[in-house]
Amino acid sequence: MIELHHVTKEYGKRKSLDNVTFTFEKGKVYGILGPNGSGKSTMMKIMAGLVYPSKGDVTIAGKKADRKTASNLAFLASEGMLYPGFKIEQMIHYYHSQYSDFSIEKAEELLTFMELDRHQKVSQLSKGQQGRLKLLLVLSRQTDVLLLDEPFIGLDPMVRDTIVQGLVSFIDFGEQTVIIATHEITEIEPILEDAIILESGRITAHCNVEQIREEQGLSILEWLKSNFKKGELV
Repeated sequence: MIELHHVTKEYGKRKSLDNVTFTFEKGKVYGILGPNGSGKSTMMKIMAGLVYPSKGDVTIAGKKADRKTASNLAFLASEGMLYPGFKIEQMIHYYHSQYSDFSIEKAEELLTFMELDRHQKVSQLSKGQQGRLKLLLVLSRQTDVLLLDEPFIGLDPMVRDTIVQGLVSFIDFGEQTVIIATHEITEIEPILEDAIILESGRITAHCNVEQIREEQGLSILEWLKSNFKKGELV
């Protein structure tokens, strides 16, 4: 369980998050939806213990989120993570050396699934291959929490489909809490259980995906459009 209690994050006079309170329950798949600049990445970094709130606090399984708790969750960042001079195989072994919960066996499975060449250098990979490698590194960790910040950014539809298939095949539904921050909604809708809208640093709506489909006959994209105040999603 991840709990945010009245979390505000200020950068100078600008509030990236504004008095956010929310509980992410164990074993569910969440989507944090909203346009660029809505505060999604800031929320993810705060939960990962990489950025500290200006006000309020975040707890993970009852413990305050900090850089120590970050070692017990897997965070796919929208930027960074990869070293251009490394080969894919070296990236895998580097992550194995850094995280005790990293499974080489699972990484080998994902290497085949993602159709990556272990001998290829990171600097030679396409954006799509880099996206698949980042997901491999995250999914190979046996953690209770997976945080995926804009996992589809800059990727073509075929690569997005592969990443979603990877999530379906390699996450432990019901056990792992998966939180995906994105403004690309269509691809992840099939795996989402709950969705929240983040707008100008505030949570403006929250729904159970299945309930919205059954009771209102809406897709998540339709629900998002009907609840989004400013009317623009990107």
